[in-house]
Amino acid sequence: MALKKKKLMSKDASRKLISAVDPKSPISEQYRTIRTNIQYSSIDKEIRAIMVTSSGPAEGKSTTVANLAVTFAQLGKKVLLVDADLRKPTVHHTFGVDNLWGFTTILTKQKTLAETVVETGEQDLYVLTSGPIPPNPAELLSSKSMEQFIEEAKEQFDYVLFDTPPLLAVADPQILANQCDGTILVVFSERTEIEQAKKSKELLEHAQSKLLGVVLNHKEVKNSDYYYYYGAK
Repeated sequence: MALKKKKLMSKDASRKLISAVDPKSPISEQYRTIRTNIQYSSIDKEIRAIMVTSSGPAEGKSTTVANLAVTFAQLGKKVLLVDADLRKPTVHHTFGVDNLWGFTTILTKQKTLAETVVETGEQDLYVLTSGPIPPNPAELLSSKSMEQFIEEAKEQFDYVLFDTPPLLAVADPQILANQCDGTILVVFSERTEIEQAKKSKELLEHAQSKLLGVVLNHKEVKNSDYYYYYGAK
């Protein structure tokens, strides 16, 4: 598979990808704990296509999925991070890559996965940016092309992680949740309302998605300069 190469991380990536720039930090250890929980979350079905979402905006889903992708790659697994937030994409900013082509151009059959995937500065980690923002994100995600994409991505990568829009904002995450092996829900400590989190859980259940767990983001721990990210179900 021919790959575009990008060896340098952007400043934004250095700020967000603590698992890459400071793997011995307490926060990085929490991401590894989440990774381990995911690996042992299912006995009967292998979890390889994982969606990460949140109830509302600015709750840390994009940072969480990017760091999880790094931790899986650090195991020597070939990982693809897909920006499936087709309304407000951020992956291209985080990794400092172009977004001329990407996920949407694959779904519309304009480009292939091999032509659009980008190698990052982190070994075994690849990203697929959103591509041009389409007028019909929900229709694209529920198309036959989407099913074909997941099959192809699983053939070429050990793990495929999707960054999606917030659950309570649009229907896109529910559509994708039904096609993934599992979902991680990110909530922001003391910001995400309990009712919002409950509603998000109900939407995932309605979509027949396997909720792998909830990540509590930005929880301040006493006597520490760090903010911990902890995943548990």
